[in-house]
Amino acid sequence: MTVVEIDLSDPESSRDPAATYGAARERSAVARLVAPGMPPMWAVTRYAPARALFTDPRLALGDATFALLPTLVAAEYLPYLRTMQQMEGPEHARLRSAVSPAFTPARAAAFRPRAEAIVDAALSRVAAGRVDLVEVARPLPIEIICALVGVPEDERAPWHEFGAAVATGHGPAFVEAVPRIIEAARAAVEAARARRGDDVLSTLVRTPDGPTDTELVTLVWQLLLAGQVPALLVPNAVHALLTHRGSAAALRADPALLPNAVEELIRWCGPQLLSLPRIAQEDVELDDVTIGKGDMVSAALVGANRDPRVFTDPDVLRLDRPNANAHLGFAHGPHFCLGAGLARMQTEVTLRTVLRRAPRLPEPDEAARRPDPGTWRLTSLPVLLDAPRPGAPRLR
Repeated sequence: MTVVEIDLSDPESSRDPAATYGAARERSAVARLVAPGMPPMWAVTRYAPARALFTDPRLALGDATFALLPTLVAAEYLPYLRTMQQMEGPEHARLRSAVSPAFTPARAAAFRPRAEAIVDAALSRVAAGRVDLVEVARPLPIEIICALVGVPEDERAPWHEFGAAVATGHGPAFVEAVPRIIEAARAAVEAARARRGDDVLSTLVRTPDGPTDTELVTLVWQLLLAGQVPALLVPNAVHALLTHRGSAAALRADPALLPNAVEELIRWCGPQLLSLPRIAQEDVELDDVTIGKGDMVSAALVGANRDPRVFTDPDVLRLDRPNANAHLGFAHGPHFCLGAGLARMQTEVTLRTVLRRAPRLPEPDEAARRPDPGTWRLTSLPVLLDAPRPGAPRLR
């Protein structure tokens, strides 16, 4: 059979990835990703085989997955860049077991009031009128992560700088920031040892047989990286709600829809288009396509999450979709996103607060996206907001 190809250098693949991967999905469960200078890489486009990819021992994460880490980072810092995402088998299971109790849905729920206070305070400082929601949303996850790991408010300014460096990817700003990120994370771990708090780090440093110091510092870095997901998802979600007639009004009228709406928004406009690539440990046959040993394979999340074999009318945004939480936005299996509960809670809290300000798009819609084959992200989202209402009831 003819192998389906997706040219990542084609602007159309970035402009409308759902259409690009959707067309490929209906031709084959596997597509070859091509771009100048890129090694062989495959994308699994359909839901069932994409979900299976996350637990297939023939396709494993490893050092090659992260081969694009900048070589200019000093060797002494590289161990801290090796997160749980890069581990497999017993090594991953041990560390995951040690840190999971700090990231349960119950803990995320208990942290919600503090997250609400952070978001409410931030949005109350945003004046009525025209604002760029991308700029408004960007610092909120960093504030929440700092509170989560116990960084005092007067020490958070550098963490916002770190978050911006991480968001740029593996460029010069990231390379320059790595030593400072690691040193700040070390300091946060040491401070946690000196207090008896209920934050994540204070809990983990007191855990018998818990993570090593290196693993704790790495966890802080991983949280910083993961914090970019809500920062990208919230603008995507608000734009989706405002461009689908009645969606924002429906959530304002019935806030009980919001938890399921967050799942549907992750499915419909989640920022991550491709999962971390896995390495074929042997030749793998999938839908009559041979993936060679050593080739890289990703789950095309944007294709799988709109697979009509699983989701009825998948290109329609349905806030009450009954199986919205079946999406693969947080992966699946042993590497299911550790912070999924926190990300859901942050997104829900932020959307609640933004919706209270009755956001509207200007005429014409001026939203702008960055061409990016791996991430569906807005670079700006101008919206019009009402004035904050002191004492306004929460959307609950």
